[in-house]
Amino acid sequence: MPNCRTGCPTQDHANWGECARDANLSVGSESIARSSTAVEKELNAYRDARKQGIQPASTKMKDIQSAVRASDAVGFGVRV
Repeated sequence: MPNCRTGCPTQDHANWGECARDANLSVGSESIARSSTAVEKELNAYRDARKQGIQPASTKMKDIQSAVRASDAVGFGVRV
């Protein structure tokens, strides 16, 4: 059984972990970056709503938008 990753150019490491460390592998992905961007947008929207005196049911965007729409409708005398 080989000790190195399949992409190792030297194939001369004592074990897979040593090979991975030499390759400077890191854990992460584009989906993680997108996910944290979405979370930041939700938290910023929640903060903005709270600054306006609105209390969304949660920090999820659908709840924030629903609370803002309900608040706007009340402000204009429109029932939702």
